[in-house]
Amino acid sequence: MLLELLKVFITFFIIGLFTIGGGYAMIPMITDAVVSKGWLTFDELLNFVAIAESTPGPFAVNTATLIGFTHFPDAPILGAIVATTGVVLPSFIIILLIAKFLDHFLEYKIVRWVLNGIKATVVGLIIAVFITMLGTNLFEGDISLKNIDIYGIIIVVFIFTISRVFKKKVGPIPIIILSGILGYIFYWLL
Repeated sequence: MLLELLKVFITFFIIGLFTIGGGYAMIPMITDAVVSKGWLTFDELLNFVAIAESTPGPFAVNTATLIGFTHFPDAPILGAIVATTGVVLPSFIIILLIAKFLDHFLEYKIVRWVLNGIKATVVGLIIAVFITMLGTNLFEGDISLKNIDIYGIIIVVFIFTISRVFKKKVGPIPIIILSGILGYIFYWLL
């Protein structure tokens, strides 16, 4: 079990170290690491993503915690702590280093150029995650008319419209609650 805990820690440490741009930018790395190792199926990971997004706290931390918790059924709390520590520790170390040298850090053009390149990459990763989740959730993995999930599309369009029309007036919590209610209505009652 100690060796498996070390594997989980190293996996999430690497994810935390090389992912810049927040939780959504981590999804491709988490998917690659977790699914390829057989810790979760892709569908299970999508469910974890939905849960992590709906619960309070940083998305990446919630995802790591859930994965660590479920990967160790005999010691779920320990697994959650190890995975969470692994994903958070790189950011903590990097922030400490940047804080120490912050005065001179952004003076270098190369640092600004690197950060601009990283920002563009993060946008690309988030778009890739969006397309993957769209295909998996609304078209059951195969983007074709025969596999359309019409209820899912109705919910996405409705929630998107509500969030655009009431930009500043409706926060994410009521939208998450509303989408849960719509899911219940469409998938269970209809």
